[in-house]
Amino acid sequence: MSRIFLDNSATTPLDPVVLGAMTEVMANNYGNPSSIHAEGRQARALIENARKTVANALNCSIGEIFFTSGGTEANNMALKNSVRDLGVTRIISSPLEHHCVLHSLDAIKMAETATVEMVKIDAKGHVELDDLRRLLAASNEKTLVSLMHANNEIGNLLPLEEVAAICEEAGALFHCDTVQTMGYFPIDLAATRLSFLSGSAHKFYGPKGVGFVYISNDNIIKPYLDGGAQERNMRGGTENIYGIVGLAKALELAVAEREERAGKIRNLKDHFIRSIKATYPEVAFNGDPDNAHYKVLSVSFPESSKGDLLLMNLDLNGISASGGSACSSGIDVGSHVIGHLHPDSKRHTVRFSFSHHNTIEEVDEVIAKLGGML
Repeated sequence: MSRIFLDNSATTPLDPVVLGAMTEVMANNYGNPSSIHAEGRQARALIENARKTVANALNCSIGEIFFTSGGTEANNMALKNSVRDLGVTRIISSPLEHHCVLHSLDAIKMAETATVEMVKIDAKGHVELDDLRRLLAASNEKTLVSLMHANNEIGNLLPLEEVAAICEEAGALFHCDTVQTMGYFPIDLAATRLSFLSGSAHKFYGPKGVGFVYISNDNIIKPYLDGGAQERNMRGGTENIYGIVGLAKALELAVAEREERAGKIRNLKDHFIRSIKATYPEVAFNGDPDNAHYKVLSVSFPESSKGDLLLMNLDLNGISASGGSACSSGIDVGSHVIGHLHPDSKRHTVRFSFSHHNTIEEVDEVIAKLGGML
């Protein structure tokens, strides 16, 4: 049975072109980038070319891009180092952030190095910008605002430029988790003021275990990982050369093919919405599908005796989807996002997330197979 993968918010398949670029490096470039001989210089050149690719995609300086092990490390670095090194004593975030942000904030609160406040969320899951303005105006403390560009479970989009302007006017730093949107939406850091931004390769058809953090030149922080002088003294440890090359190639392809991919994915999502509403009128959608990432759809099914087995039955029928975030374990333990928006609901949620590799025929098959599971 050919499986249907509709969990592209959790991860994406490695693009064959990216795999080719990585295997070429694995086979031919074994030098340590910190070495000064020919092999080392060749490895260093690969990393710096990759850094230039990322910087060009974001319209920022190459000196503002640092490679990491992924989005989790990038987010931890931005949050914890802004407190440790930049004098931040107050962080404003939201209860719907990814766990790597929320758990980092928990650690900061436990250490009592900064206070944490949560902005209000409206009924559809959007950040209430007036409440953000109110919170920023309520204190003269040095403040960092940490809000994600697109929610990984319901897909809601943050008005990035507007939030950046609000933070700039208030004199606050702004960290944005763009793990879900990197490569899918244009981001111009020359036009949009951010202090920190994070990305992860495996969300845009690159390899797992590699990501990056953008740190504005205005914010000078100390290393997060101590060791050698790698990443311009910002992250100790010999660089993951083929992972970094894979990240850059994947981002290059994502930017070049962005409009074509987006059009195809939007068509798939729209077809899924029309089909599932026509076939199962009692379904609803979490969040705000009309103002959300085009690849994410959180579907709410009516309470039923079969509901607890829905994800398992989808899997048994060759369909991969998610009950929420898939980053912590393979067990569906419920979603903090859905729990916040619908705390007393007995309905069952499945997140379907689409790729340009998916087809209309796959969507139709999923809709047809759902009938026996509800």
